[in-house]
Amino acid sequence: MPIPNNIRAYLLLGVTTLSFGMNANFSKLAVDEISPMLLVTLRWIATLLLVLLLARSRLVKDWPVLRRHWPFLLAMGMLGLTAFNGLFYVAAYTTSALNIGIIQGSIPVFVLLGTYMLYRTRVRSLQVVGIAVALIGVAIVTINGDIDRLLGLTFQHGDILMVIACILYAGYSIGIHKCPDTDRLSLFTMFAIGALVASIPLTIGETLLGNLQWPTTRGWIIVMLVTLFPSFLAQICFIKAVDIIGASRAGIFFNLVPIFAAIIAVLFLGERFVQYHAIALALVLGGIGISEWGKRHEL
Repeated sequence: MPIPNNIRAYLLLGVTTLSFGMNANFSKLAVDEISPMLLVTLRWIATLLLVLLLARSRLVKDWPVLRRHWPFLLAMGMLGLTAFNGLFYVAAYTTSALNIGIIQGSIPVFVLLGTYMLYRTRVRSLQVVGIAVALIGVAIVTINGDIDRLLGLTFQHGDILMVIACILYAGYSIGIHKCPDTDRLSLFTMFAIGALVASIPLTIGETLLGNLQWPTTRGWIIVMLVTLFPSFLAQICFIKAVDIIGASRAGIFFNLVPIFAAIIAVLFLGERFVQYHAIALALVLGGIGISEWGKRHEL
């Protein structure tokens, strides 16, 4: 029996957000093993080689269509993939992980606002309620269940960079639905080219500042894992999911990223699983459920 489209999309988004949750932990493991901008460049070199290996014949077939849209497609990769990650890394120097986690939870809000402003997509009240509930879950896991950390929150210059980064990724999410109708691996190849081109100046800047660190053996393993999961598998799954249910519905699933990141940290980095993790997970899943029910109720 074929899997219903909605269920397929949920599974694809589950893989996407699980892979992004892995990425948060990979970034912790990468400290002192490889410099961040070099990691960005190497991940996109490896990802591009992988997709060219898998999609070379499809890319040749789709090239006449892709060529007509190449400026848009390369810009999607530059802004949505590399610029987002670059701003993410730079913001970490001038703001806290707490602020970054909370602000990253704004991506679904920006996606919802963007689809409404650009396409006048109807926003139902239950979708707003669902996003709000999910954001509460994100906030709980980000503050480690300690309300005093939230009350003592202050905002830094890095927070502005994070807001810009979230807007860029929201724009990338919305833009996927307007891409040409080609094989999704061919499409992602163009995104990967744009991401690689944009990453090279970042690594050059890192080198000029004297911050370049060539990967250790463990660093090379991290490059491989980042390539396979957040750079390749997650991006392909996300593109396919947006094709099925649209950017506004797919966007709310990003609230699962900090939840998955926390669970992976518990399982593999020895961090403790405590009550607030369970509460946050229930709120995020409940918020997604409310939003999805509201959208389907409209239909």
